[in-house]
Amino acid sequence: MRINRFHLYVLLLVGVLLSSCQTKVDFIVHNATVYTMGSMGEKASAFVVNEGKFLDVGGEELLKKYSAKKVLDLQSLPVYPSFIDSHCHFLSLGLSLQKVDLVGTKSFEDVLNRVNRFSSNKELQAITGRGWDQNDWSNKELPNKEQLDSLFPDIPVALRRIDGHALLVNQKALDLAGITNDTFVEGGEIVKKNGQLTGVLIDAPMKLVTKILPQPTTEEKIKALQDAEQIGFANGLTTVSVAGVNKEDIFLIDSLQKKGLLSMRVYAMIANSVEDMDYFLKNGPYKTDKLNVRSFKIYADGALGSRGAALKESYSDLDNHVGAFITSKDSLENLAYKLAASPFQMNTHAIGDAANKVVLEAYQKALVFSEDPRWRVEHAQIIDTADLKLFNRKIIPSVQPTHATSDMYWAEDRLGEDRLLGAYANKTLLERSGRIALGTDFPVEEVNPFKTFYAAIARKDSNEFPEEGYLPKNKLSPSEALKGMTIWGAYANFEDKEKGSIEVGKVADFIILDRDIMRVSEKRILKSRIVATFLDGNIVYSNRFN
Repeated sequence: MRINRFHLYVLLLVGVLLSSCQTKVDFIVHNATVYTMGSMGEKASAFVVNEGKFLDVGGEELLKKYSAKKVLDLQSLPVYPSFIDSHCHFLSLGLSLQKVDLVGTKSFEDVLNRVNRFSSNKELQAITGRGWDQNDWSNKELPNKEQLDSLFPDIPVALRRIDGHALLVNQKALDLAGITNDTFVEGGEIVKKNGQLTGVLIDAPMKLVTKILPQPTTEEKIKALQDAEQIGFANGLTTVSVAGVNKEDIFLIDSLQKKGLLSMRVYAMIANSVEDMDYFLKNGPYKTDKLNVRSFKIYADGALGSRGAALKESYSDLDNHVGAFITSKDSLENLAYKLAASPFQMNTHAIGDAANKVVLEAYQKALVFSEDPRWRVEHAQIIDTADLKLFNRKIIPSVQPTHATSDMYWAEDRLGEDRLLGAYANKTLLERSGRIALGTDFPVEEVNPFKTFYAAIARKDSNEFPEEGYLPKNKLSPSEALKGMTIWGAYANFEDKEKGSIEVGKVADFIILDRDIMRVSEKRILKSRIVATFLDGNIVYSNRFN
């Protein structure tokens, strides 16, 4: 058909009118494999971001519907909602960079060498470090302070075990803390050998030493938070659920976020001190676009690795020792009733089967009249099979998949074969509760979310061991694992209406990966890399885009 000038003019005019009718937006992502994790569970190939939120989600037709300042063609790269770490220690991660790094030490001699190197040519008031794990040593006994006393007679030394539930200190630290053979502290243990102090403190007695150590300055905390943020962004995290943070540090985080000096979203579980609990119960939850303070972190017991987890029967490798409750049964029940009458969530650390039973029974009693409490059991690690039924839709298991693959080399020694039937039971917990929140407990474990995903679905460590997976009946599916790291993590924080999926109206927090972890072979998952992390539609980390 021949087009005359009039027809050409009309076509051009229609094009101009159509262009002017297009909604102007900040940017469009297209030609991607988008896992929305939305309520319908659909995938998409494109989405629109404007003013920090998802405006539209669909296919390539979005390119015609909107006029974008920037168009990002991902050439089929996968996109996911950014990851949520549902249990971590954000400030501790940053502060650990300022201390002796003892992660990966293969012997106590290795520990001593690292402490020596760290302290040489430094003017220090105290030497602190974290990360040792005697289960990784050929001699798996808890260490003794004798060599520390010889090397450092005049300066306090305090070295935390990797799980944070045991502390090795020298005699100088014991003296400054006033700890003697006669000292007793409920809720833990002062370890002795042949009637003499070994320098190892488990759980509650550790506070006696931490009180006499120099506390980090505000400047050191700010640097620690900003360092931790960069590590988080590089690993695809935009929300961290921080387990146990005091009022002072909550206010510091809030002030930094408001000044634009910290961007990471924080779900803060308030540390269980009388002062902090009284303050927040009086003033109520606190919420901004980056900070959410509406839960309390309670400790029921200690950790399995340091034999502080509260068990119903003795440890298999230590007669007449059942661990210890940090918070008594009566106190846990009283706290549950108190918090059930408030708008706050109760998130309780429970490792051993005795601790989990007490916590779950306290929750059951307190939540009779609560419709949607979303109370959490942090770790939910060792559970008597008879007690698994105590989990239900009101109680969310918040677990760390890499704990299972780290502990598997020695867990049976601690527990025996029978108790492993209810250990690290992620799939069973999901079936009981309907949702499961996944995290790392960093710096106890690595920040790396791909190790979390891999451990959840394969039940293997980074060496691809064991071949069939550890306690393989409790493997999660890839979809379940991804939900546990995104939308279910948001749900556990009461934030599923604003984040955790790529849906219209939610904040534009998303990540681009170099491979599709939902489809590649298990072996390739650990080789995955973050291409870019977006928060509020802004790039906060990238190794490819500007």
